[in-house]
Amino acid sequence: MPIKDGDTIKIDYTGTLDDSTVFDSSADHDQPLEFTVGAGQVIPGFEDAVRGMEVGEEKTFRIEACEAYGEINPDLTQSFPRSILKSDVEIEIGMILTLGTDDGQQMPAMVTEVTDETITLDINHPLAGQALTFSIKVIEV
Repeated sequence: MPIKDGDTIKIDYTGTLDDSTVFDSSADHDQPLEFTVGAGQVIPGFEDAVRGMEVGEEKTFRIEACEAYGEINPDLTQSFPRSILKSDVEIEIGMILTLGTDDGQQMPAMVTEVTDETITLDINHPLAGQALTFSIKVIEV
């Protein structure tokens, strides 16, 4: 039976970027990815691609950035005084820091620039601005 909204499915997958870099794979997690189609548990382009597939079927598809994690938003990169950090850890470009929001949520931020006075943080999703290619196989519906 073709996969439809409301079905809980298991798939094996490998996700790559345009330069062929693997950014994620079910092989790294020792089990297939399980989610309910239509429940918003995965990016919309991924849900669209599995609808209509059947157990055992394989597919490779590309999701443009706008259907994946969105385009890079320059407003999500900001500089702050280094004094806001309450740590003696040496801050380096590429580090991921966890920021707390006023409502208690936490979000990752990548350090993109460090000076003696400031630190620049980017809270865009690490895959923002990237088209994603997935090779998948439906294991179970």
